Amino acid sequence: MRRRDALAWLGSAAAWALPARAQSPAMPIIGYLAPESPGPFDSRLKAFRQGLADAGYVEGRNVAVEYRWAEGRYDRLPALAADLASRQVAVLVASGGAPAALAAKSATKTITIVFEMGGDPVALGVVDSLSRPGGNLTGVSSLSVEVSRKRLEFMHDLRPAASSFAVAVNPTSPTSGSQVRNLQTAAEALGIRLHVMNASTAGEFEAMFLAATREQAGGLVFTSDPYFAFRSTQLADLCFRYSMPAVTQSRDFPTAGGLMSYGGDFAQSHRRAGSYAAQVLNGEKPSDLPVQLVTKVELAINLKTAAALSIAIPPSLISGADTVIE
Repeated sequence: MRRRDALAWLGSAAAWALPARAQSPAMPIIGYLAPESPGPFDSRLKAFRQGLADAGYVEGRNVAVEYRWAEGRYDRLPALAADLASRQVAVLVASGGAPAALAAKSATKTITIVFEMGGDPVALGVVDSLSRPGGNLTGVSSLSVEVSRKRLEFMHDLRPAASSFAVAVNPTSPTSGSQVRNLQTAAEALGIRLHVMNASTAGEFEAMFLAATREQAGGLVFTSDPYFAFRSTQLADLCFRYSMPAVTQSRDFPTAGGLMSYGGDFAQSHRRAGSYAAQVLNGEKPSDLPVQLVTKVELAINLKTAAALSIAIPPSLISGADTVIE
C-alpha cells in the first residue's frame, strides 16, 4: 500500500472510531433524596447500595448517584427534589420517610420515583393503592408508623402504676396527626392520660424532657419520625440526665444507651428500595411494581439502662425481644 493510501485509510478508520466512542451509552444516574445528612444515614445507604449490587449495579462502576440531603429540615425537601427532577435522573429515590416521598411526588410526574417510608402510602396520598400504585411512583413501606401505639403499650407494661405518659411529636411530619389519634385511642383503652409534646428541632428536646418530668409522666413515647430516629445519641443522653425512660422507633436508641425501641426493619426496607431502583433502571415501569410491605418489626431492649433507671423488664418482654443489650 502506498504511503498516501495508508494515511487516507487511517484517517477514515479514525473518523469511524471517534463517533463510535462518542455514541457509547452514558452511565445512568440515580437521584437520591433524603431528609437527613450522610453520617446518620450511613447504615441505610449501605443497605440501599446492597440492593443495587444484588441486581448488578455498583455506584461509580455502572451507575452514578446524585445525593441531596435536607440536613433534618423538611422544608428544604421540595427544592431539593425539584433540583434532582430538573437533572432528568433515570430514577428518583425518595428515602427516609413520608416527607421525602411527598416532596418527590410534587417535583415530577414523569420520572419514576421509588420511595422508602414508614407510614401508609395510600392514606398519605402518595399512591392510589398498594397493588396498583398508579402514576410514576412505587416503593417500600414498613410498619414503623402503625406500631406507635404498641410502644405506649410496652411502656405501660414497664410502668403499670403510672397514670400518665408523655408523647413526643414532630408537628412538621405528615404522619403526626394520625399517630397522635392512634395513641389517644390506645391511652383510653389503657385508662391513662397522655401529655402531647411537640419538638421539631434538637434545641427543643431538653424542654420536652423537662416538661415530661414536671408532669410526672411514667415515661416518654416517641412517635415515628426520621428526625427523632437520627438523633438517638442525644435523646439517650437526655433520658439519663432526667431519669426518664423512653422508647423510640430506632434500634440506634438502645444501642446509644436508651431504654427501648420498637419499629420497622430499616435495613430490609432500604435494601428493597435499592432493588426496586435497579429494576427501574432495567426498564420496569412503576405501574408493574406493587408497593412492597416490610412486615418485620424489631424490639430492642437495653437491660443495663433499665437497671440504671430501676426498671424491671418483664421476662416475657425480654424473651420476645429481637435484641437484648446487657
